[in-house]
Amino acid sequence: MNRTQGLVIGFFALALIGFVAILALAPDVYLQTLRLPSSGSWMPELAFLLALMSFLVLLSIGTLRRWRWMFWLILIAFLAGILRLPASLLELTGVLHAAGPVWYTLLQAAIGVVQFLIGLAMIAGYRRSGPWGAF
Repeated sequence: MNRTQGLVIGFFALALIGFVAILALAPDVYLQTLRLPSSGSWMPELAFLLALMSFLVLLSIGTLRRWRWMFWLILIAFLAGILRLPASLLELTGVLHAAGPVWYTLLQAAIGVVQFLIGLAMIAGYRRSGPWGAF
């Protein structure tokens, strides 16, 4: 595993840890952002957690196996992460409806910037030695 792969898999791990932390500490944020009914049951949140975990495991397997198509999928998604920044700014200024509290909107903006920076590192690695090349 090279630096690019480690960075991508590390991001996926931190995303999962962050989701679990927010789910444990502020479950109302996900009820509001995912528009889940507040039934008092943890089943919708657990189902979403399992789906997210499965998706991130699939992406991690593709990253470790250096699947070329997975590289391009992740690269495009990470570069598009920069769009979270203007969306968050529009939410903070009230132009768009806020999906959650202010701290969650700021977290989304920060995640978008990190995604974009990882995407730039992936491009640098690609230019150096092809898909999944170390930056």
